[in-house]
Amino acid sequence: MTKKLISLTGLLCLALTAVAQTLSVNTPRTTLLLSAPQGEKAKIIYYGARLSGTDLDMAARVETAQDAYPAYGMNCPVEAALAVQHSDGNCSLDLVVEQSAQREEADCVVTTIALKDKVYPLQVSLIYKAWKDADVIEAWSEITHQEKKAVRLQQFASAYLPVRRGEVWVSHLSGSWANEGNLTQEPLNPGMLVIKNKDGVRNSHTDHAEIMLSLDGKPQENSGRTIGAALCYGGNYKLRIETHDDEYHHLFAGINEENSAYLLAKGETFVTPALALTYSSEGLSGSSRNFHRWARQHKLANGTKLRKILLNSWEGVYFDINQEGMEQMMADIASMGGELFVMDDGWFGDKYPRKNDHSSLGDWVVDQRKLPLGIQGLIDAADRNRIKFGIWIEPEMANTTSELFEKHPDWVIKAPGRDLVLGRGGTQVVLDLSNPDVQDFIFNLVDELMTKYPAIDYIKWDANMSVMNHGSQYLPADKQSHLYIAYHRGFEQVCQRIRAKYPELTIQACASGGGRANYGILPYFDEFWVSDNTDALQRVYMQWGTSYFFPAIAMASHISAAPNHQTSRVVPIKYRIDVAMSGRLGMEIQPKNMTEQEKELCRKAIAQYKQIRPIVQQGDIYRLLSPYDKQGAASLMYVTPEKDRAVFYWWKTEQFVNQHLSRIPMAGLNPEKLYRVTELNSIDTKPLPFEGLSFSGAYLMANGLELPYYHNVRQHYDYASRVLLLEEVK
Repeated sequence: MTKKLISLTGLLCLALTAVAQTLSVNTPRTTLLLSAPQGEKAKIIYYGARLSGTDLDMAARVETAQDAYPAYGMNCPVEAALAVQHSDGNCSLDLVVEQSAQREEADCVVTTIALKDKVYPLQVSLIYKAWKDADVIEAWSEITHQEKKAVRLQQFASAYLPVRRGEVWVSHLSGSWANEGNLTQEPLNPGMLVIKNKDGVRNSHTDHAEIMLSLDGKPQENSGRTIGAALCYGGNYKLRIETHDDEYHHLFAGINEENSAYLLAKGETFVTPALALTYSSEGLSGSSRNFHRWARQHKLANGTKLRKILLNSWEGVYFDINQEGMEQMMADIASMGGELFVMDDGWFGDKYPRKNDHSSLGDWVVDQRKLPLGIQGLIDAADRNRIKFGIWIEPEMANTTSELFEKHPDWVIKAPGRDLVLGRGGTQVVLDLSNPDVQDFIFNLVDELMTKYPAIDYIKWDANMSVMNHGSQYLPADKQSHLYIAYHRGFEQVCQRIRAKYPELTIQACASGGGRANYGILPYFDEFWVSDNTDALQRVYMQWGTSYFFPAIAMASHISAAPNHQTSRVVPIKYRIDVAMSGRLGMEIQPKNMTEQEKELCRKAIAQYKQIRPIVQQGDIYRLLSPYDKQGAASLMYVTPEKDRAVFYWWKTEQFVNQHLSRIPMAGLNPEKLYRVTELNSIDTKPLPFEGLSFSGAYLMANGLELPYYHNVRQHYDYASRVLLLEEVK
């Protein structure tokens, strides 16, 4: 979200036309039907499968319309999208349509409904952006006024959507550090469901700002009417679903207003973040496919560019960075076919060397004691190994034990008159991005790295602390409640400057793991770290939930050591590989501790992943058997848009004697085509019975294939898994 100082008149001059009674907002397969008669309330008539012709006319005549943007104060006993206090103390609003317009752009159609209060000079524009090549509509509001003094915004939702009551279920994600992306599915009952975040920095660290609503009862993956909603905001948010005494569930989504009341100056325009909406009649996976296509085409940085296979140093050496060790890891990943090496935390600090998490954040100078040849020496080593080089930074944070803090104690977030509240390592603090000097510092960090070392291919951008003491040493006293919003405005401005100068640079969003998996952040980041937990079994669950809203190309998934560093679970290398290959494949391990057999399996897997990378990273997802259903296994597949190639994944999630697992029908294939089956990452002493055989798409979608519960190898593997490549026989 950015702060725009444009007048409503200037906005309307872009393309306003004669006021229409009804406005049809269409994507290829969905319609949002609105009513906008001048001088009356704007209404939402319909949202669902695309309508045309007679159906549009009939829907406008017979459907029960709901206020498109409920405002507090005049016959509004239930939830509201907007609540304000005018400069004279009045807390009421009565918004009616002033005019409306639709304008066509190259890849979307933008609909604007301009509302005005009947008494006060306060205006609200409702914006609906419908993509022509993706079944997603982005909706947001823009609020401005011409009152003599500031208007206090007390509640300011981006958008509202009524959902007809019935047997409606909601699917949403929650979790914590090392346990992100957990799926919860529950029916909507009378009362209020609130999903919110107040972390200040890592807004998907616990709950997520995305939900799916299943309109036909308990959620199904590939059938049933489903609405998906994702708030595109990196800061504190709140989703409210109220089920009152009428016929609707009322969904509101926007910035969390708690401790964030906003004083809107005369002539200033407050722009809320977009709420992305999608609809599918093909169940949860159908809505996921819609979100994924939209993300790759329009929302994710470099979303159509295939991602490299990398080795990250963190779990391999942690803070024990040195020149020899980095060069050894580069040589190892290169020998296995990898394409990129990323040096993680521990490379910086002069006066205060970074030996642990207690010091040095903010002092972004190379520790010459660890790296006597500096960053250039590492880049040269990467060049010799014919791979790319990446580096870790945590630019929004500092330690009190740092030269930066000694020079600029006024740059950190701190409540006036209070002691600092410290985070990770007992010394970590958050820099105040509402301060333009801090914004310049962070931009300059990246700019100086890239200017001095233009060969840097990848930046891992971390953020390991929340806003733990509310207060800005930069903002004036009467705007302390602006802190959370101002922080993310500043963050976005920094990201915009970086992307304007370095559009091709790959940047990962890491925030104590998966704390920044959201579409407010991702326009500036190529991917995110799903979790600091690399345990393959738990990753099946976390990546399953995360895939509801985010495509595989954005989900960093790494092969790690056994026993696992977070859970101490011992999982065979084959299983770890198969799980990691269902996302953006990488490694998080010390290769010199691997056996030659393990290295060979990884070498083979990397080569095969390169063959299937376009399918996984650009294909359509079909989730088949959920690990949350506790059926002893999990399965999903990716299919190309042309339906000529697919990759099928199957993982056992439980091990019992004499167990019986379901046979899993596939999905998303062309029933008329023949597909040859090849197992990838095979370790068995004899091939599967169907290896190399061809089956029709119809057969595979009706029956699936019988998968052995175990691997035919000398050592007994409890954690059986399979990856099958399907290729059209022409």
